[in-house]
Amino acid sequence: MPIFMIGTQRSGSNLLRLMLNQLPEVAAPHPPHILQRLAPMLSGYGDLKEDAGFMRLVDDVCQLVELNPVPWEGVTLDRQDVAFRCSERSLAAVFGAVYDIMAETRGAQTWCCKSLANIQYLNEIEHYYRDGAKYIYLYRDGRDVAVSFRKAVVGEKHFYHIAKEWGATQQIALGMRERAGPKRFISVRYEDITAQPESTMQRLCKFLGYRYTPSMLNFHETDEARKAAKSSELWGNVVNPVMADNTRKFLREAGEADIRLFELVAGDVLDALGYDRVVTRKGEKGEFSADDVRHFDAENKRLKEEVMSKVDPEDIKRRDRQLGLIQQIQQRQQPSDSMWVYV
Repeated sequence: MPIFMIGTQRSGSNLLRLMLNQLPEVAAPHPPHILQRLAPMLSGYGDLKEDAGFMRLVDDVCQLVELNPVPWEGVTLDRQDVAFRCSERSLAAVFGAVYDIMAETRGAQTWCCKSLANIQYLNEIEHYYRDGAKYIYLYRDGRDVAVSFRKAVVGEKHFYHIAKEWGATQQIALGMRERAGPKRFISVRYEDITAQPESTMQRLCKFLGYRYTPSMLNFHETDEARKAAKSSELWGNVVNPVMADNTRKFLREAGEADIRLFELVAGDVLDALGYDRVVTRKGEKGEFSADDVRHFDAENKRLKEEVMSKVDPEDIKRRDRQLGLIQQIQQRQQPSDSMWVYV
């Protein structure tokens, strides 16, 4: 049964996937983000019942994997084999086929995809796997998520935008919890991983049906962790043991105004997940005018530009080797001027 990690970035997903990768039964590679990157362009492949469009999709998915910033070493993707493994002609089927090949190559019984953006494609996943997938909902205090996004090259930067995205994503996850039920869905708090890593991993292993191994806590000593850390500054912490004090950072690194804003935008979700508010009252919500939002938008843009101005260009190149392929696909799918006839 395949395993999907869902939630919001900057919540410890690299840490958790490296821990899971220590289980002999589970292959948890760095994800090429297949659904996130290719689903928005799927209509450009035409009718997937036609061989040409489907095989082009297969080739693009395989290239995306082959350009992954943390390589799937030893994995060979024969395009005809990938297509043969698909029980239907869909992106989800091609996605599943390449992950199956990866797991077989590594001698694992199943695989875990840690691309948290898969939460936006739950309908496609559920349709293809026919209620045969398991979900790990990884979540973290949204105010700490916001602090982390402020410093990261990826994502929104203003607390208003981060709070809106974080809150909406957690709501989707909580809805999926009801839909999938306890046999296929487990919630894991980042704060529990850092405070009680062994007992938290034991609980997770019991849910997955595999025996816990203490080597899960030695993830930072693995070649996979070293490769991830070298690929981007975003993942530099994975070569360190679990950081027990990596929580409630927003109290030290965020101002009261930002904390208040986050709690007014997404406080209901903080409440639902059991996180105490520190500035506003439980149940308190904020209302923002169009002028407020325009100001937030402008500040968000400024903060993004500020972060990008400090980023090592080589780090971006290493982390996003797939960008060139995505641009090629977009250009290929744009209609040519020669297709138009003017009368």
